[in-house]
Amino acid sequence: MSQRSKHLPRRSCLSTPGSSDRFLAKAPTAKADFSFLDLEDAVAPNEKVAARAKVVNAIRTLDWDDRVLCVRVNAWDTVWTYGDVIEVVGNAGTRLDEIMMPKVQSAAEVVAMDLLLTQVEKNSGLPVGHIGLECQIETAQGLINVEEICAASPRIESIVFGPADFAASIGMPVTTIDETIHTAQPSNPFSYVFAKILMAGRANGLHVIDGPFLKVRDLDALRLAAGVSASYGYDGKWALTPDQALVLNEVYSPSQDMFDKSFDILDIYKVATEQDGTGALMMGDEMIDEASAKIAQSFVTRGERSGMKRSPK
Repeated sequence: MSQRSKHLPRRSCLSTPGSSDRFLAKAPTAKADFSFLDLEDAVAPNEKVAARAKVVNAIRTLDWDDRVLCVRVNAWDTVWTYGDVIEVVGNAGTRLDEIMMPKVQSAAEVVAMDLLLTQVEKNSGLPVGHIGLECQIETAQGLINVEEICAASPRIESIVFGPADFAASIGMPVTTIDETIHTAQPSNPFSYVFAKILMAGRANGLHVIDGPFLKVRDLDALRLAAGVSASYGYDGKWALTPDQALVLNEVYSPSQDMFDKSFDILDIYKVATEQDGTGALMMGDEMIDEASAKIAQSFVTRGERSGMKRSPK
């Protein structure tokens, strides 16, 4: 996988149709951590082949700053997958970080993509293993196999939940993916899905990403929905517009107070263990121990990935 992108933040993952010159030109100006140029659902069937060259040109000529740059290819059950990979990876150069695989059903599909990428990398002069993978879980079958999928290749950097296709796969009685799904009673219909994907991803050291929110103009509702997966520990969520990306950058970052408190916990725990010889201590009315330090370190890491700085004392 691309060592450049492996540890970069993915709070906001901006989708851009690969067939639209106008949207492609605007994509690098959006304040998103991650951009993916889409050859799949956002592109009409009769435009898919022509979109490949547009995507390659955008990767090679536009100013993408330091964000993670990805292309979503078509799924293995279509006629376009191998052509997407050969034409895009073969011509895009080293700036392309990842390929996103939609509708992954089994580990075998990931292994097949890994083998194809190795051949394309060799023939294109890229370092073998340079292209990372994002795998989308969008079907009941994919969810059943998510543990094996997450462990199928060292190229995998992220596992991504695709709520719309998943809802269709299981027959959920909804017409869109909005905040009502996250507030349904007596329980959230996606609670099990969120947890299962998160556990599989974390067990394999992966970023875990939530999918799109389709009411693109309702930013308050987006904030509510994003807060649900953020509370589970997800790293980020898809953005369909630059305005959505700004909201997600905030939701999936620690607050400044939490970030600063995490540093304080690490500081006093270090003194307690290394100087005082104690394994637990009180910080105000809270007991601090090794588990507390691990939680604090996770918030420090996440904040630093997002460019946060500790407040001066």
